[in-house]
Amino acid sequence: MNESLIKPYWALRIGLGASAFLAGLDKFFNILAQWDMYLSPIAGSLIPVDPALLMRVFGVVEMVVGATILFGATRLGAWVASVWLLAIAANLVTTGSFYDVAVRDVNMAIAAIVLARLDALRAPAREPLAIRASTQTT
Repeated sequence: MNESLIKPYWALRIGLGASAFLAGLDKFFNILAQWDMYLSPIAGSLIPVDPALLMRVFGVVEMVVGATILFGATRLGAWVASVWLLAIAANLVTTGSFYDVAVRDVNMAIAAIVLARLDALRAPAREPLAIRASTQTT
C-alpha cells in the first residue's frame, strides 16, 4: 500500500470499527439514544419481535461487525458494515423522518467501502495457485 494511505486506512478502521462496536453495545443501555425509536413501523410489522429485543439483536450484530473490522477480517467486516449501514438508512427513510441520520449512514457506508478497498490494497487476497502460475508464465 502507498505510504500516504496508511494513516487514512487506520483512521477509517479504528473509527468505523469502534463506532459500530460502541453503537451495538449501547443497544443494551440506551445511553447514546433510545434506539427503538429509529425502527420503522414497516420493519416493526415485518419482524414480529419486541422492538427492544430486536435492537439488542442488532446490537450483537453491530458489535461483531465492529470487532471484525478492528481485530479480524477488516475487509469482510467493512463490506458487511456498508450493507448494514445502507439497510439502516433505508429503514430510517421509511420512518418518514430521521433523513439527516439516513444521510449520515449512507456516508458511513461509503467510508466502509473505502476501507474495504484500502484493505485490499494493503493485503491483496491470495489468488488460487493455478491463476498465479498462469499469470507468471506470460
